[in-house]
Amino acid sequence: MPRLASPLRLSLVLMLLLLAGPALAQQARKPANLPASQDHDHDHDDHHHHDGTYRGRVIAEVMSYLGANWLMRPTRVQEERPDEMLDSLKIEPGMTVADVGAGVGYHALKMAERVGPEGLVYATDVQPQMLRMLNQRARRAQISNVKPVLVTQDDPGLPAGEVDLILMVDVYHEVSDPEATLRGLRAALKPGGRLVLVEFRAEDPNVPIKPEHKMTIAQARAEVEPNGFRLKEVLDFLPWQHIIIFEKPEDAADADVPTAEPAAAETEPAPKP
Repeated sequence: MPRLASPLRLSLVLMLLLLAGPALAQQARKPANLPASQDHDHDHDDHHHHDGTYRGRVIAEVMSYLGANWLMRPTRVQEERPDEMLDSLKIEPGMTVADVGAGVGYHALKMAERVGPEGLVYATDVQPQMLRMLNQRARRAQISNVKPVLVTQDDPGLPAGEVDLILMVDVYHEVSDPEATLRGLRAALKPGGRLVLVEFRAEDPNVPIKPEHKMTIAQARAEVEPNGFRLKEVLDFLPWQHIIIFEKPEDAADADVPTAEPAAAETEPAPKP
């Protein structure tokens, strides 16, 4: 009966694909702009990041490369004002910078123009598919000073002590092992180097982003400062996001990361307009 079995198997496969189609499409549309009503249920009582939470917040899932088109959406210019954000960081020609969680290179290519031919941009991501798309965009734009790096959640893959500025745009909240990542990022920075987190403001319920894709300034400080960083400044001129700038102290020793709790939230500097 092989001739009859083959069409039957084909019909079953087609039926399964039809049933799975909506679920796959939903996964591709899972990036941070989904409203909270479409969020999944999580256990907020478990504070161990190995169980999906860290310091009281849910660690968001990494956005799949299937949703890469969302990174290039036309409305992003109005919603996030990327050029103004990068201008505020005062990136200079000749700098070595890193776009961590670079995706398709939306910010990495802009950074490459700012550091110029004498500078270098490390563009890292955990998904090789994202880096392939980034490479294609860089070639089309004839940009040669971006170095894509495939990394893991445990190892940022950056050279030690060589980076002036590390940028993470809507990425840090997806890191599955924040402490390991922060140790690696700190080691990669030069003394006085900056770690910049751009995160949707959890303090504002009107920001139309899923809760696990938002962070408060206090939450960012509570996680980053114990890992050897110092809050430098907060910029809040973007429509929906904080620009939270930390620095590696000039006298930092990578083998001696402080373990003290960060300063209380009420002592944080006021955001600059």
